[in-house]
Amino acid sequence: MSETGSDLRAGGWTAMTLPDLSDALAAGEVTSRELTEAYLARIDLVDPHLQAVLAVNPDALAQADASDARRAAGEVRGPLDGLPILIKDNIETADPVATTAGALALEGNVTGRDAPLMAGLREAGVVMLGKTNLSQWANYRSDRSISGWSALGGQVRNPHVLDRSPCGSSAGSGAAAAASLAAGTVGTETSGSIICPSNVNGIVGFKPTVGLVSQQYIIPISHSQDTAGPMTKTVRGSAMLLTAMAEGEGATDFAAALDDGALAGARIGVLRFAQGSNPDIIARFDEALAVLEAEGAELVEIDEFNPQVVNFWAKVLTILDTEFKVGLNAYLADSPADLPVRSLEELIAFNIEHGDIELALFDQSIFERAEQSTGLDAEVYRTAVADLQKAAGEDGISGLMAAHSVDVLVSPSGPVASAIDPVNGDVWPDWAGAGYLAAIAGYPHITVPMGEVHGVPIGLSFMAGAMQDAEVLSLAYDYEQASGMRVEPQYLATSEARPEIRAAMARKD
Repeated sequence: MSETGSDLRAGGWTAMTLPDLSDALAAGEVTSRELTEAYLARIDLVDPHLQAVLAVNPDALAQADASDARRAAGEVRGPLDGLPILIKDNIETADPVATTAGALALEGNVTGRDAPLMAGLREAGVVMLGKTNLSQWANYRSDRSISGWSALGGQVRNPHVLDRSPCGSSAGSGAAAAASLAAGTVGTETSGSIICPSNVNGIVGFKPTVGLVSQQYIIPISHSQDTAGPMTKTVRGSAMLLTAMAEGEGATDFAAALDDGALAGARIGVLRFAQGSNPDIIARFDEALAVLEAEGAELVEIDEFNPQVVNFWAKVLTILDTEFKVGLNAYLADSPADLPVRSLEELIAFNIEHGDIELALFDQSIFERAEQSTGLDAEVYRTAVADLQKAAGEDGISGLMAAHSVDVLVSPSGPVASAIDPVNGDVWPDWAGAGYLAAIAGYPHITVPMGEVHGVPIGLSFMAGAMQDAEVLSLAYDYEQASGMRVEPQYLATSEARPEIRAAMARKD
């Protein structure tokens, strides 16, 4: 790598947050074309080191010019008008850019369709800057996968420490937002795929209540857990994007509902059972709790949670495998593009035929297992759904909130990122966090930066019940404003570039 460290750090307009850029556009201090050109130049400079952007939209500058023309005519569509946004490459947009999930089989999947969330963003005036790289098939292809790797995009790098995992599957969206490659990004989550990349890349990531953001024209894994969500530098930025993306019940102006006094008098359930074993994470978590308390919150310790479900994780896989096969078969059959595969069975065969590219690093064991699933009417599937919805929702998040009379639950968002390992696949340390509960229940979950450990970011999670999205955002916003713990990426080649680590690793003569 010819440029690292300070050579890659953001400056000028690209270093600013989404709300500040919105204000600058409104004040006439910068045009959408100038912003778009600045981000395109930054992508050219930085992305060869990160591989976070899979494709740039050839119509981006034309969209920026259209926004500037609207502004000049007094026809601004709102606070997002003219802001360049990157979209995860499993979400369809009507632009002349393929929606690939990072897979060779979908290289030509140009559909001409906007997912409803993209239609909402387009109506709000955003510039669709391009598509972000991702863990291929949203990290649902192999039990030995590498987070952030796709056949078309290669390996996404974490901008804080380049050999550390960017986590999956919205790895490119997380890295791009942290590295200031767009004003904001959009990711998707089935189980941790917005929260984990946001955690390790040091940004805000919000997973909405399932159903608040339409899943239509998003390459699916699970209709009961999938959702798209915003990934930005700040809570306000995420709330602004969510306002344009959401529809139907629960949709509101989430940015207008933010309150930097929301923590005063709030009862916070502290998920001690989910804090993990890393003493550095526990120390940062305790510091974050002190901030919550200083803002007027009352902390309620929750030491235990034991879901009363036999074969809990086996049932999770039953649900995901079944819904994945049904959903993917429907998606592939429906695409208007000229695709070489129209079913999961054909996709498995295609990957074997192109194994030198697709199977060079890991297998397709999840695909093969999912192909054996027996459909949505199968008793084993229906029982798994009922058991886990109750365990994660009624007895889990909702049950814990009711039993302890709390307004929200907090925990660390995840572990410190491990090193990228193309030989063994993902090798994670002892996990921290309870995001699986929000994922399975379909409840809202946000991560906000709470500092770093040896240069690698970690986050604080807030979770609550269905359609409590505005409350979760507001409580997280208050913490963010009081703590200010987001750190800028340093683009270190390895952790040994950190002075304290380099000194400890050297032999003492």
